[in-house]
Amino acid sequence: MMNKELFGVFGGSETFERFRSRDEFDEVLSGPSLTVAIRDPGLDYPGWSATYADETGCCVIWGEAYVPGDEQNAARWLLDQYDTHGLDALDTLNGSYLAVLDIDGETPFVATDLVRSRECFYTDDPGPLVFGTDAAEVGQTIPDPSLDRNGILEFLHMGLALGEKTWIDELSRLPIDSRLTPHGVDSLSRFVYRPADPDAFDYVDELASRLERALRRRSSNPGPKGLLLSAGYDSRIVLSQVDDIDHCYTVGSPDAQEVQGAKRVANQYGATHTAFQPDERYLLADESKVQYSQGIKESLHIHHAGYTDELTDEVETMYHGLLCDTFFRGHFTAQDGVDVLGTWVPFQRLDPDPDPVAVFLDKYGYSREQSIELTERTGIDNDPEQFVEEAIAAEFAANRSRAECIQNALTCCGIANQPSVPFHNHLADQFFAPFLATDRELLEWHLRTPPRLRTTETFLQACKQLDDDILRHRPPDRPHDGMLLNEVEGFVRRKTPLLTSFEPPWPDRRTLFEKHGFNDRLLGEYENIHPIAPRHKLRVADLQTWLDSWDAVASDTIPWLQSPPRIMS
Repeated sequence: MMNKELFGVFGGSETFERFRSRDEFDEVLSGPSLTVAIRDPGLDYPGWSATYADETGCCVIWGEAYVPGDEQNAARWLLDQYDTHGLDALDTLNGSYLAVLDIDGETPFVATDLVRSRECFYTDDPGPLVFGTDAAEVGQTIPDPSLDRNGILEFLHMGLALGEKTWIDELSRLPIDSRLTPHGVDSLSRFVYRPADPDAFDYVDELASRLERALRRRSSNPGPKGLLLSAGYDSRIVLSQVDDIDHCYTVGSPDAQEVQGAKRVANQYGATHTAFQPDERYLLADESKVQYSQGIKESLHIHHAGYTDELTDEVETMYHGLLCDTFFRGHFTAQDGVDVLGTWVPFQRLDPDPDPVAVFLDKYGYSREQSIELTERTGIDNDPEQFVEEAIAAEFAANRSRAECIQNALTCCGIANQPSVPFHNHLADQFFAPFLATDRELLEWHLRTPPRLRTTETFLQACKQLDDDILRHRPPDRPHDGMLLNEVEGFVRRKTPLLTSFEPPWPDRRTLFEKHGFNDRLLGEYENIHPIAPRHKLRVADLQTWLDSWDAVASDTIPWLQSPPRIMS
């Protein structure tokens, strides 16, 4: 069971109690049309989960939420504002949250934040409509669940299930910027690209001032404060602006370039630094880690999960820089460039005519050679390349209406299917985990700024306005200001025998897999897949672990896997 959970039904308390006990939760609220329960140690702490009910109805906010003015209870604020402004009240709610609202005479709903940073799962079944934040708990209410072949194949080939899919046919999740009602899913229009007038919108100044306000909003949290710190750009701005972060943590060998760089940044701002050696805990896909992947994304992204005990012993609030590269630095925009001796060298311009499928094949965890080997060794009856290309094309088309140009459409689709969100899922269940990149003002900057200016250069100019010493210690693989110069130096180092190459930021998975005997420990009886790449083996282990933890599908079979006939059940 997770530490924090929201669970509800469209129906009364008797319907709710068919599925869950009230004793599992801190509070259970019933409105005219739904019943919703919440469990959260931070309930009613300002800026976090909140509940409120009066004679008109009830409201629950689950996650991190900030509202204008002096109101400390975001649920009470939303219930009051909805009476005046209707759905437009959601435009002002700021943070990483789910909002549940049920008012007499109005359509009850569950709404995501703008970018679906918190998942909401719901049942697609003739019975009562059940929703919640824990996929396994919502799935347990399905009388006769069946496996979703497409969702599983997308996960095995790319490391994520796209769109609304899960691994179960009757279990879906709300799409980006949407709400669930008793009648179905409605798309909202908060996350739509609307470029600003460049003469009236200074992109650097606006980003700097919005970063400052967003960090100030997130600076008052309980207990000792920590930061998951890399040697890169994104997390250091948090360390620079939040004064009382005492502990910084990096996963990696103490002598690795990434760890040494992070340690220098921590020392610069007077914080202690701890490096967690990447031992078996780094890759071990046990049930306590896999539950945070929610059956849709790789647990691999939860780099810190194996070290939770050490982290929770020291801090209560944990900061991170997740998705800053996506919203501020153009992670999903397609650069123009040229292939030089097998190495892609980007130009200082965007691709004028990118192929969306090719972009996402590169950005997501797809490898043609490894997927072909996976299909051959498991007997999966499909052409992986054709399957993945068609799946990506369909998902890109589903999000296309939110953007006026193809580069923004690429980013929108990438955000709607962000692979690394399990990283935050785990942190948010263990700590107060402020999510800087989801700040409403910063998302508005993202939507108003053209793709050519959502770059590392723009981001760093804004950061320097807040702290002109932010780059005292540069990332080890980015010694120069210009992206092209960094790429050229990296290429020269790789091709010159006497020069040391830049090290990748994460430990080598193949070495760890072999050193700690994960073939036998995770996939002992499935020798047919032992030779495939570690990342794909970890996906199989994730799938096996997640489904094994769910009694309702324990007897099901995936017939298109061979030798042994029941690799997952």
